[in-house]
Amino acid sequence: MSSFTMYSTPWCGYCHRLKSQLDREGITYDVVDIEQQPEAAAIVEKANNGNQTVPTLVYSDGTSQTNPSLKQVQEKVASLA
Repeated sequence: MSSFTMYSTPWCGYCHRLKSQLDREGITYDVVDIEQQPEAAAIVEKANNGNQTVPTLVYSDGTSQTNPSLKQVQEKVASLA
């Protein structure tokens, strides 16, 4: 079971980089393309003061991070365990 959802777009370089890092570390997550699911864009906007900034990660505890480093994600996932 994943502890967070990554909201992204296919053209986002930061999203691709973070996905690669997470995959390499074996961290599981769900991905939602905000261009394919427009209702998800509202979640991203809420977390980013009205901006559609990706990657935005929303965790199982309801908190979010925008364009976090791998280390920040690892620390957050560990705190949720």
